[in-house]
Amino acid sequence: MTIDIRKYSAFLEQVAGEIDIQPGKYQDAVNRYRAVGRWLEEGSYPGCTGKLSIYPQGSFRLGTVVRPIRDGIEACYDIDLVCEMPLRKDRTTAQSVKSMVGDRLRENATYKRLLDPEGRRCWTLEYAEQDGVGFHLDVLPAVLDGSGLLSTAIAITNKVGSAYSWSASDPRGYGAWFDSRNKFAFDRVQLEQKQKLQRGAPLVFASIDTVPDQLVRTPLQRAIQLMKRHRDLRFDYQERIEYAPISIIITTLAAHLYGNELDEYSALSGIVRKLQGHAALVENRAIEGCLATLGLIQRRPDGKWYIGNPVNPAENFADRWHEDNHARARAFFAWVVALQKDLLNILEETNPRLVEEHLGRVLGTAAVTRHLDILVLPAPMIDTPPRIHITGAAKPWREG
Repeated sequence: MTIDIRKYSAFLEQVAGEIDIQPGKYQDAVNRYRAVGRWLEEGSYPGCTGKLSIYPQGSFRLGTVVRPIRDGIEACYDIDLVCEMPLRKDRTTAQSVKSMVGDRLRENATYKRLLDPEGRRCWTLEYAEQDGVGFHLDVLPAVLDGSGLLSTAIAITNKVGSAYSWSASDPRGYGAWFDSRNKFAFDRVQLEQKQKLQRGAPLVFASIDTVPDQLVRTPLQRAIQLMKRHRDLRFDYQERIEYAPISIIITTLAAHLYGNELDEYSALSGIVRKLQGHAALVENRAIEGCLATLGLIQRRPDGKWYIGNPVNPAENFADRWHEDNHARARAFFAWVVALQKDLLNILEETNPRLVEEHLGRVLGTAAVTRHLDILVLPAPMIDTPPRIHITGAAKPWREG
């Protein structure tokens, strides 16, 4: 007897929910980044005549948050915040913008205490754990791009050594693109999920109208969360971590390949199957069919790889895949094979103990154990002689 697909899909949904940020912690993070945003907005910055724009980006904005793994242990959530100044990059410098944001944060005694040393792109505030959960709040200084890209495009600060420069980005444009890929599924599940979230956290959300869209999860978002957790555990080794597939590539490809499947298993299996169809590129062979026409993963004539930003095709997410004899490309497709083996082929296993051990290794023991009862696997049959208990047995001797 193999695992029932419907039960397995429900199990995957619950595991993804387990590694997701919980509603109360989500609201804590929102309250903190809004407080940081207000402090930044109230500052005075040379050359700025308008209002700063503070908004989340990355997995927190996209609804694909997964609690990270560091050295085999669940770590603090990473919350990414853009601090967009009303300046054009041709009228200021990256160093000036980065310094203004850092200086303003240090003017607040609390933020000064929480602030890490200057990072390459961000200023990071380290919030201590509460109930075993903490946050890294990354504040990304940015200005309007003004270079002819989309109106939502920004330029972000980048520091290498002592040199500052600009890098192109467009988190608002990317978020809108992701929403468009997710819209059909979101519209289908949002009411039911918001009702469930409100019932589960009435002290956090007074009504379903106060439940944010960012807490609704579709099969696409759940599939991405499961892929990211599998990635985190598979590459949580010193010799592997450098080549781990980056989240923006996982998210972009999954959103492109999602076929509006209605459950988590179907969404995940569809994405993985289509990714496997690109594996021939590692050996510089052509891919066939509709995948070739999509051009999502390309191998250029010079051997270099290309995975484009859907809102800025000039940005190549795979710009390092050719390095070290295509090590990142090879690691990516080896990981795709592992996804198939670890999360999809497991349906053929019937031994409950082996299922629990295997899924615990690839998704996390705590999350798997908590929801394994959904699968209701029968205990394996063992051929043993029947046990017979006899009462009032005849004695082997006579009384007399």
